[in-house]
Amino acid sequence: MRIDVIQGANVLLEGAFRPATLTLRHGVIESIGPLDAPAEGLVLQVPDSAYVVPGIVDTHVHINEPGRTDWEGFRSATEAAALGGATTLVDMPLNSIPPTTTVEALALKRSEAHGQLMVDVGFWGGAVPGNLADLEPLWDAGVFGFKCFLSPSGVEEFPPLDPAEFLAAATEISRFGGLLIVHAEDAGVLDRTPVHASTSYRDFVLSRPDESEVAAITQVVRAVRDTGVRAHVLHLSSARALDVIADARAEGLPLTVETCPHYLCFTAETIPDAAPQFKCCPPIRDAGNREALWQALRDGIIDCIVSDHSPSTAEEKLRGDGDLAQAWGGVSGLQVGFSAVAHEARRRAIGLERVSQWMSRNPADLVGLGRKGRLEVGADADIAIYDTNVDFRIEATRLAHKNPLSAYDGIRYGGRVVRSVVRGNAIDVERVDHTFGRQLERDRP
Repeated sequence: MRIDVIQGANVLLEGAFRPATLTLRHGVIESIGPLDAPAEGLVLQVPDSAYVVPGIVDTHVHINEPGRTDWEGFRSATEAAALGGATTLVDMPLNSIPPTTTVEALALKRSEAHGQLMVDVGFWGGAVPGNLADLEPLWDAGVFGFKCFLSPSGVEEFPPLDPAEFLAAATEISRFGGLLIVHAEDAGVLDRTPVHASTSYRDFVLSRPDESEVAAITQVVRAVRDTGVRAHVLHLSSARALDVIADARAEGLPLTVETCPHYLCFTAETIPDAAPQFKCCPPIRDAGNREALWQALRDGIIDCIVSDHSPSTAEEKLRGDGDLAQAWGGVSGLQVGFSAVAHEARRRAIGLERVSQWMSRNPADLVGLGRKGRLEVGADADIAIYDTNVDFRIEATRLAHKNPLSAYDGIRYGGRVVRSVVRGNAIDVERVDHTFGRQLERDRP
């Protein structure tokens, strides 16, 4: 259904909510006027209990197609995104087979995505041992940057970079002006930390200590300083790394940071044992750590909140019958992340306008999508409507995720996304059968 006009009492414009009429044309916002502005065509009237915000831009999603499409896929992932208010995704270069580490693999991924997308999707490239010569061609082909690991990724086809390889990749990516994004856990620290079979979540957290993040982020900062590369720290879990990050930012280094809804919503103390749906790397830490992450968002030390949606089959997630050393690590939260964060932010007297900044505008700016993540004239008409009068009781079996396993199962949030609009196309949350999505490339200078 193509929408021509959206009218609401709470529209997020220039950082504040106010009554407004958005007029849409050819998938973009053509004009912004007062609430009583004349409206022609198909008008979407938003109830006064609802908020009109830019569509969420989720730059950290593992779609897994091709190769592990039974874990997730373009159809199911983009449906989940649409239902949760995310209108733009950027797909990680793993855990698909082949990973997106060559132009040929990127072409295959684009071919697989064709005709399946309900929201707009772009792609990250990967930096792995031996593909230094592939990085600039991937950049020229339109990827948004390059993901690397400093410790094992969990899949053998995407190995980590050792310190020399990491510095070489940073040097090369800096040369052509690219963006390096880093899974920042230190292999040496993890190697020195004992790991043993256990169903205890406390034991799992001890196996991924704060020190691993602090050491890895220190290595990233050093590479940024030495090479000038733009770098982004993925899924920050440990608040103990915040001082390192703050010092680097004060130094003027081009470093950005993200965290994830599960680190902001859950605490290690409340996670039951033998519950692999909560397992992720780095891990969910304690309540004090969680509040420090919220404060770092308020202070601008952390830039973005993204899902790190990393699903698997039930067989992989439940491997070991509750032994967290064996279970696949990743939280499935693509469809629920915005509602969860908005709820938790409201409990802390943080306005929805700030949540939108962290989950829409800042991720869009990170990857250079200047028409996404904002409600302004000339921007893509990507919109989420979030209603605080509609409760959201999460049932994993009713989520669009291909595998019904989620840490959010059974939780009730006060408020949910009731409508998503992708470039002017309204998606019916009760009947998502549209393929409005486009494949995105990075905005070029």
